[in-house]
Amino acid sequence: MKKPVIAIDGYSSTGKSSISKVIAEKLGLIHLDTGALYRGVTWFALQNCLEEKGTINLEVLFSSFDQIELEFKNDNGELILFLNHIDISKAIRSNEVSDNVSFVAKQKEVRDFLLQSQRSLAEKGGIIMDGRDIGTVVLPDADYKFFLTASIDERTKRRYHELLSLGIEADEQQVKENLIERDRIDSEREIAPLKQAEDAIVIDNTNLTKKETIEEILSHVKKI
Repeated sequence: MKKPVIAIDGYSSTGKSSISKVIAEKLGLIHLDTGALYRGVTWFALQNCLEEKGTINLEVLFSSFDQIELEFKNDNGELILFLNHIDISKAIRSNEVSDNVSFVAKQKEVRDFLLQSQRSLAEKGGIIMDGRDIGTVVLPDADYKFFLTASIDERTKRRYHELLSLGIEADEQQVKENLIERDRIDSEREIAPLKQAEDAIVIDNTNLTKKETIEEILSHVKKI
């Protein structure tokens, strides 16, 4: 029997990736953090496609896709992102990448570049994928769709503590402003905007622990 395909969308810092990772372990699925892919392309752009004034030259980035090899490698059950065989899993969480990822991710060329690879990974089933347009664009036929949301203050607190735990200096107000701006860009972009799929189950986890959120999702997924 083919294992299910699960799509989890939602706002930044609602715990999509960490929650998906736990659910993958519990159900024996592969977890794919699609946000990491977009961060990987952004990190590449910041290293290789900057103009003199420090902005990303999109034309240079688009013409460099053949130089970008992104792959996840399994490290004790955790998928680590490599770019051209270099571990960039920590580098992509930097403030600089966070400040630029929404701009890069809204480009049609970037989304098309990553779309087919995401779909190919899901064809065999047994995968849980999280992002912003998984249930609406990438995997519209997913067996289960969830949409996570939480208050901006709660998400700010989570993101701030995540950065500190990674050893990245952060200012809480700046983190909040970054999240608000990312929400705006992601929701308003013309190509594959962040939005809830009509058949998605919405979970507001402002007042839920990570464990409670996981239990809520699992209660909707039939036993495999």
